[in-house]
Amino acid sequence: MDEHRLEAFEKMLAAVQEEYANIITRMEKLKAEGKVKTVTYQQLMARKMMYQNMLSMYQIYGLTE
Repeated sequence: MDEHRLEAFEKMLAAVQEEYANIITRMEKLKAEGKVKTVTYQQLMARKMMYQNMLSMYQIYGLTE
């Protein structure tokens, strides 16, 4: 993998990890407000699962620490 490609991968991984953390934070806030049945919460749940799957794939292939 050339240097540019490796750098792009590292940026993507960091963005996925950051977005996953942001989703968790937003979900916790909505849960604390008792809004777990809202459309927003359900959309966040779907996005959380998608990002969680991506992070799991990175782990399976040994691309994360």
